[in-house]
Amino acid sequence: MQKNLEFPDLLRLIDEGSTAFRAAVAAAPSLDAQVTTCPGWTLFDLVKHLGGGDRFWAAIVAAGPADGPPAEAVAARAALELPREREALLTWLDASTQLLLSTLREAGPDADCWAWWSALQTPRTSGGVARHRVQESAVHTYDARLAGGAPQPLPLEVALDGVEEFLFAVCATSSAWPHKPTAFDFHAAEGRSWRLTVDGDGARSARIPTPAAATGEAPDAAGASVHGTASELVLYLYDRIKAESLRVDGDAGLLDLLRAWEPEQ
Repeated sequence: MQKNLEFPDLLRLIDEGSTAFRAAVAAAPSLDAQVTTCPGWTLFDLVKHLGGGDRFWAAIVAAGPADGPPAEAVAARAALELPREREALLTWLDASTQLLLSTLREAGPDADCWAWWSALQTPRTSGGVARHRVQESAVHTYDARLAGGAPQPLPLEVALDGVEEFLFAVCATSSAWPHKPTAFDFHAAEGRSWRLTVDGDGARSARIPTPAAATGEAPDAAGASVHGTASELVLYLYDRIKAESLRVDGDAGLLDLLRAWEPEQ
């Protein structure tokens, strides 16, 4: 039986992800290195984004239930001034992550707070924030390592949770799918699978059994099925790699429709 990561595991993975991200920044040839997966950004910009995000979400969790992010947190993020010297920048980044972690620990996993995602499948709670920040840190560590010329797959523990987190948080919506109803299956080579169903009622995801055979589809086959490692699936969902890097069964054109869809949360 698949189980979600527990709150202490999420906090550990945020901390580990931040450590890996800082190591990638420390090893990069320059803070001015271009981050090709975030067009127009340098490595310095990426540090500002991740560290600023840690501080932003710490303020959101601390504020509790709300209809939007605290105005002061929005203003503080817009006005961020960071040191340009690498060691001082990394110290600032570590402090940003520790602020987020201490705020999450104090709140516990079930504290209500604002979040940009729909509450249909991911709670707007400190636990939901922690789960999403694990993925933010992991994907941006991939970005930073790529900028430094040494990309690596996402850690397996993170990637397996990341496919589901993306489908349940980013994709879930009650906005109507503007095309013929269909479904998308995502099969991780490590033995987990999910189905994203889209129709007039919106988009929702569920875990499904992993196909026992590598060939052939069941009668209720999805419109498109994507196969890869869990890391590859997460990187595809976050638009870091293209569908051509994976095995796609069914109508690959449906994936373009899904990518172009911009439903309201």
